[in-house]
Amino acid sequence: MNLTVNGEKQELMEPGTLGQLLDRLGIVPERVAVMINGRVIPKTGRNDVSLREGDRLEILTFMGGG
Repeated sequence: MNLTVNGEKQELMEPGTLGQLLDRLGIVPERVAVMINGRVIPKTGRNDVSLREGDRLEILTFMGGG
């Protein structure tokens, strides 16, 4: 399955959920915001969102500053 994550092509060997992808990428889910095809995905529903061929994901990391 081919996806685009933050503008870069990613190939997955098998379909899965958004939660599984975040885990594979080593991303702490509580520290990011995620959009799939322009739609914000709430934190509580990420394990239920199935990824599909051609999906475009944006994973945004929260950063503090001052």
